[in-house]
Amino acid sequence: MCFPALRLSYHYVPPHLKRCFAYCSIFPKDYAFEEEEIILLWRAEGFLQSKAKNQGKGLGNQYFQDLVSRSFFQRSSKDKSRFVMHDLMNDLAQLVAGEICCRLEGEKHQKFSHRSRHSTFVSDDWNHSVKKFEAFYQMTSLRTFLPLLHQGDRFYLTSVVLEDLLPRLSYVRVLSLSGYEIYDLPDRFENLKHLRYLNFSRTRIKCLPDSLCTLYHLETLILRDCSKLKNLPSNIGNLVNLYFLDIRGAGSIKRMPSGFDQLTKLQTLSNFVIGEGDGHLIRELKNLSNLRGNFCLFGLENVKGQDAREAKLNEKLGIDGLELQWGTDLENSTRKEEVEERALDFLRPQKKLEQLIIENYGGVKFSSWIADSSFKNLSSLKLRNCKNCKSLPSVGRLPLLKDLSIIGFDQVQKIGVEFFGENQLNPFASLEILSFENLPNWKEWDTCEGEEKVLKLPSLRELSIKTCPQLLGRLPTHLPSLQKLKIHSCTSLVVSISSFPSLCKFSIRGCTELVDDCSSPTEEVSSFQTLSLSNISKFNIPADRTMLRFGNSEHLEIDGWEELVSLSQHGFSLVGHHFITVWRCPQLQSLEAEEAELQPDKISRVESLKIASCDRLNRLPQVLHELTFLTVMEIQGCRGLVSFAENNLPPNLKKLRITNCENLEYLVDEKEDNKSMSSTLCLLEDLEIFECPSLMSLSSKGHKNICNQLQRLKFFGCSKPSCLFSNTKFPIMLKHLRIEICPELEYIAQEFEETACLESIKIFQCGIKSLPRGLDKLIHLQEICLFSCSNLVSSEESGLLSTSFRVFKVGGCGKFGALPKCMASITSLRQLSVSNCSADISFPSEGFPATLTSLEISNAPKIYRSLVEWGLNGLTSLQELTIAGGGCSNVVSFPEEGIGMILPPSLTLIFLSEFENLEFMFSEGFQDLAAFREFVIINCPKLKSLPEKDMLLSLGRLLICRCPLLKEECSSDKGREWFKISHIPSVKIDAKIVIPRESD
Repeated sequence: MCFPALRLSYHYVPPHLKRCFAYCSIFPKDYAFEEEEIILLWRAEGFLQSKAKNQGKGLGNQYFQDLVSRSFFQRSSKDKSRFVMHDLMNDLAQLVAGEICCRLEGEKHQKFSHRSRHSTFVSDDWNHSVKKFEAFYQMTSLRTFLPLLHQGDRFYLTSVVLEDLLPRLSYVRVLSLSGYEIYDLPDRFENLKHLRYLNFSRTRIKCLPDSLCTLYHLETLILRDCSKLKNLPSNIGNLVNLYFLDIRGAGSIKRMPSGFDQLTKLQTLSNFVIGEGDGHLIRELKNLSNLRGNFCLFGLENVKGQDAREAKLNEKLGIDGLELQWGTDLENSTRKEEVEERALDFLRPQKKLEQLIIENYGGVKFSSWIADSSFKNLSSLKLRNCKNCKSLPSVGRLPLLKDLSIIGFDQVQKIGVEFFGENQLNPFASLEILSFENLPNWKEWDTCEGEEKVLKLPSLRELSIKTCPQLLGRLPTHLPSLQKLKIHSCTSLVVSISSFPSLCKFSIRGCTELVDDCSSPTEEVSSFQTLSLSNISKFNIPADRTMLRFGNSEHLEIDGWEELVSLSQHGFSLVGHHFITVWRCPQLQSLEAEEAELQPDKISRVESLKIASCDRLNRLPQVLHELTFLTVMEIQGCRGLVSFAENNLPPNLKKLRITNCENLEYLVDEKEDNKSMSSTLCLLEDLEIFECPSLMSLSSKGHKNICNQLQRLKFFGCSKPSCLFSNTKFPIMLKHLRIEICPELEYIAQEFEETACLESIKIFQCGIKSLPRGLDKLIHLQEICLFSCSNLVSSEESGLLSTSFRVFKVGGCGKFGALPKCMASITSLRQLSVSNCSADISFPSEGFPATLTSLEISNAPKIYRSLVEWGLNGLTSLQELTIAGGGCSNVVSFPEEGIGMILPPSLTLIFLSEFENLEFMFSEGFQDLAAFREFVIINCPKLKSLPEKDMLLSLGRLLICRCPLLKEECSSDKGREWFKISHIPSVKIDAKIVIPRESD
């Protein structure tokens, strides 16, 4: 429904914007799109019309921003680089577009009008079969074919689309196959003469067909992240209308073909790769005067100076960002320092450049133009792995430089006045971010230009120095705006924080000494938001100064401090911080001094405390019980701990995780004279205990109030307890219980409480003999999973009265001999799995509920035989069927032919295994499986045939393993079953991908 006000606002939109907006109705609601993405589509459809010679992006930007200003588009709240349409705007777009625009969504099988011209295809299913594309065969005048797939997932496309459907779409202008697992493209593009937009990004194609170069009108070609693509077509020069070419992430392309000098309309060229012996091809860039945006040159080690001069980069006024990359093999004897220096001299870009990256340059010195103050717009400069350079360029002269990164300079030993710019009055006036990394021989940072002149970086907000092991001395002292300081692996450096009044994020790892020379009064010293200290050889800050400097930091992390015995010895405290992490401090014995108490004027703010790998820590401080804001704690690898707490847990603790504390005996060790334990309210909601082999019980005295509020309990790898709640009743607030690998655990509790809130029970590899009595009392129970509990016997109780019960799984429980008698009446049940239990386990007399969506029967021949006789077609909601036929030696066909067994039409997945005598599939049993998507067949050695092809048209994935006869029949050269499976998007046989087929 569209409000009249929205329709009125659309009425006053200019006609050229109306069609652009209506076109966007092809996108589903909540689809987030990039500005450039939409502009390229509009361009391909001919919506950007102008008398100007270069209509391109500028006009598209204007249209797009006009629609933004009118609120037809709005920025995505999740990703500020993308835009969305409000749901009501999407409805309006669909209304005004009518039948011209349509979209195929999900599992809907739609018929589109013959008037439909623009269509998207939206699906969460990974495998796109023949059935999914039937609707497109009636749209012979289609102009837009645009699948919209989730990035990061793999999608498989039936070969029928490539070989049969696409050649029929002779009017198509926009074609995308982005994200599909496609290895080969048919050489049949000559019929798509109107094609203007072609997107093969994130596919696995190795080459482009020659017929693609007959597409005279092609303007946009996107090959981004085509990691297997080795070459561009040799006749690419025929694409004279090409406007946009993106090959970012196509790392297998090692050279460009000749012919780029013919592509004079090209405005966006992401990369240009110069192969060995092809240095002269860089000259073809001379004619590409319309290039704009970001541009990257790869393989510059193959370019000589005169060739670089002819590229005329300085005449390409639209390039904003330039990346110059030489090869990584700097030790190659064919590379000459003077040749690369000369090439760099002639690669000078236009003066309005904003971003510059130089990587793997092999020269000894940089060209003078890099530090030319005439580059007044240059805001970002990154110099990486220029391992032969002995000095840095004088980039302090660049007036608007904001972000400077220096990485991988092996020969640099000193950084001084030449870096800042000799006689420069105000070097780095605009610099906000400065990073040095991996300068192994850098020893001196000289920040003085004379006896009195000291370097000042007035705008610097972030300073990072990493892996500079020989750097001596101290950091610059005049950094008034510095907010974030990161020093990592600088083992010779002394770090002083005295001159950084604005510092709020501080991370020091592996430095020789940390000092504070500040003599400022208390009120002038800043506090930190984040403090991270790791592997500091000498901590030379007095305790009182530590409290002053660091006492109120929001995040405190201490890591790898070899000599630290107590936090309090250096002035650290549990008071004042919100989040504290202490780990890998092998000498740490206590967090607070023995006599420490919470002072009345000190407010404890700590919310989270995490301690790991502190072997000598044998107790937690009493003051812990006074930390009233503490809600989350994690203790890991503290071998000295025998108990977590004495008498009480912290009063407001809600989540506790204890891992690998091998000597922990009790969670709470209650003293004989304790009278408060039974009266103190415990708010713990989430408890996880992992790999604590000495743990005997949660509480030494068994007081139940530890678990009064407990909602989630995970118990893993604790070998001693025989009963989880031995002296107490089952916690009535507990919702989720998970127990794993506790071989001595025989019982959870005697009985479930009638008021229990339990929703989920999961038990794996335990010695448990039976579940507590009172399952029928658990009115909130949704799930029971019992696996590899060899002593577990089935309950004699028949009641599972919960109307919420949805999942029941039992497997590897050899003594489990019966399913609940009331199974058929549990109409809420959706998933049922019975695998590898007692050979005598049988089918419930009243059958299974028709509401099941997933059923697994593994190696239970009595259940299988009864299920066949009862009739699978009675399970009218069943979507996933898994059957392992161990013990079913008399089964020759599936479904069983003799009784005319029919499979439920709702099935989407069938998984068959371990049928030793299965020979063929009964095709009639597969009829009407319109939703059938996935078929898995494992270890059926006598199976020779599949259902007829018509029964498999909707199939998206077929997996066959250890079926030797069927494997032979499905071979592509002589197999009699090949014609049945050749259309399936994804076929794997014995772990080998058969479809899509990868060319040699």
